[in-house]
Amino acid sequence: MATLDEIKDPCSVATGTPLGLVEMGLIKQLDISAEGAVDIHLRLTAPFCHMIAFFKKETAQRIGALDGVSSVELKPDNGLDWSQEHMSAAARKQREEQFARANAQLVNI
Repeated sequence: MATLDEIKDPCSVATGTPLGLVEMGLIKQLDISAEGAVDIHLRLTAPFCHMIAFFKKETAQRIGALDGVSSVELKPDNGLDWSQEHMSAAARKQREEQFARANAQLVNI
């Protein structure tokens, strides 16, 4: 899970709040077989997410490099069930603070 959280969600990076996949609540389920096959069930934030290829590449490289891993499969969902409640409390707080700073800057323009 720590390695998955090193992968930052590009949309959160773009808004100035780089959050990992775990922090964002994007890891729905993680299955690891006795043979080292890793299945990652990814919860997308929106249907037709354009970042699926990025997530697949990053998870294959990072998780595939871990000792004992024989294969990695990323299984994205349809992007209809993610909500902010899936985020960690720390991630929600960080995001709220970033939005508050951005709103304060707009007021000063």
